[in-house]
Amino acid sequence: MGSETVFTFNGPVEIPGQVLQPGTYVFKVMDSQSDRNIVQVFNKSENHLFGTFLTIPDYRLKAKGKTVITFEERAAGAPEAVKAWFYPGDNYGHEFVYPKVKALELAKANNQPVASMPTELAPSTTMPATTMQEPHVIAMKQAPLKAQQPTEEEVEVSEAFLISAPELPPRLPKTASSLPLVALIGLLALGSGLVLRYAAARI
Repeated sequence: MGSETVFTFNGPVEIPGQVLQPGTYVFKVMDSQSDRNIVQVFNKSENHLFGTFLTIPDYRLKAKGKTVITFEERAAGAPEAVKAWFYPGDNYGHEFVYPKVKALELAKANNQPVASMPTELAPSTTMPATTMQEPHVIAMKQAPLKAQQPTEEEVEVSEAFLISAPELPPRLPKTASSLPLVALIGLLALGSGLVLRYAAARI
């Protein structure tokens, strides 16, 4: 999974807890080994941190060869909210987790579930963070995550999203799976017949 991408936005966009003005920003994964990835957003020079955000894995069946960022729809006149970030060639991306109140608003506007964390953790996103051991970063990683539904129902994240794809070994189609076995049985039968004919000839 990618760890850094530079984005240039022509208009204002919303990230959890704040709105980014038009400009160039750097999105970075703070620790790509984490089960719940932490994404940080910097200015172009990477000398100013705008926020540290909790994300969950987002999955797409077909990876694209370029960076992709998706947005949640907003009401007319309001900036679009960043939904997920996909690195070139990756099936997995980072879906941003919003504070509950904002997540519910986005869920209603888009008529689809939005991942949420407790609203009281919202200030944590704008606090400085240099390591994964910062208390507010740990608090976000350990937060009970939910999914806000357009119906205002709150459900478990696993009920609303496919947050992981099973890694299964490749399987042959059912129509082909038994062919090797049939061929093996045929060869054994042929071999047995030749042996019997040879034995009969010697007798």
